[in-house]
Amino acid sequence: MLRGALIGCGFFAANQLHAWRDLEGVEIVAICDTDATRLAVTGDQFGIVRRYIDAAEMLAAEKLDFVDIATTPPSHRALVELAARHRLPVICQKPLAATYADAEAMVAACAAAGVPMMVHENFRWQAPIRALRTVIDEGRIGTPFFARFAFRSGFDVYAAQPYLAEGERFIIEDLGIHILDVARFVMGEAATLACRIQRVNPAIRGEDVATIMLGHAGGATSIVDCSYATPIHDELFPQTLIEVDGDRGRLKLEANYRLTIEDRDSLEVHDVAPPLLSWAERPWHGIQESVAAIQRHWVECLAAGCEPDTSGRDNLRTLALVDAAYRSAAEGRTIDVDPR
Repeated sequence: MLRGALIGCGFFAANQLHAWRDLEGVEIVAICDTDATRLAVTGDQFGIVRRYIDAAEMLAAEKLDFVDIATTPPSHRALVELAARHRLPVICQKPLAATYADAEAMVAACAAAGVPMMVHENFRWQAPIRALRTVIDEGRIGTPFFARFAFRSGFDVYAAQPYLAEGERFIIEDLGIHILDVARFVMGEAATLACRIQRVNPAIRGEDVATIMLGHAGGATSIVDCSYATPIHDELFPQTLIEVDGDRGRLKLEANYRLTIEDRDSLEVHDVAPPLLSWAERPWHGIQESVAAIQRHWVECLAAGCEPDTSGRDNLRTLALVDAAYRSAAEGRTIDVDPR
């Protein structure tokens, strides 16, 4: 039985705890949060009796096999380095760090300690997105040369996460990081990036609209299109819509998880809706199912001794795109990205 601990009992942590509870061979034996009330509510909800206000105290007191960090980005480096000092495998929520330098230091700390590190970058684990990638891998549309990844919504994300309205950076750092990672997953590494941003909602500090063009290392182009300022009557939150054009056909992941596969001779339509887990609720069920998928992958990697697909090392490439997007928007130019 793997014994884990969770640090951070905020907005998203309940999804992780539900998913851990469903996984065979895993138990979250301790939780930590600096907010005593939140700690008590979470502990009571999930029947976890060992509760800590201080993460260092918890890691010193508990016999653990891994730690799951679900706090906000400014705290991540100190907590990951703490876990590394205890030789503990670590999962960390995205965004991985407040700065790229901090992220590099975290990855280096885990490497030096000889422990695996995974970033909870779960969009690429959503069942519809993985179904689309499978069709590409099967060669059904040939070689992809263009793609569009769109996440446009007017959903009130600030109600449950008011801090999102307060940062100088918003949609690229919080949502765009997911979509950029999906673009990497589907189309490969990027070599160039150009970005424009807007702030439509005057009540927030950061950008709530971003349009990013990626030039991929293999010659393909993709557009990453994010908005939290789009009033939509038929709200699709939190669905990502994807189009991929290949030299033999095209794919469309459309509203309500409809996957269309077409070429000059045929057209197929498939329902690739994610399962509704027993503890999940609409419209969050696609993300909730992906939480279970990424945590299952983590357990499998620990058992096999292999690097997770969304390792800290891999996530540095996604973070480099986030940094490049902000630089491109600020400087009004295309940025060269190291595609290694």
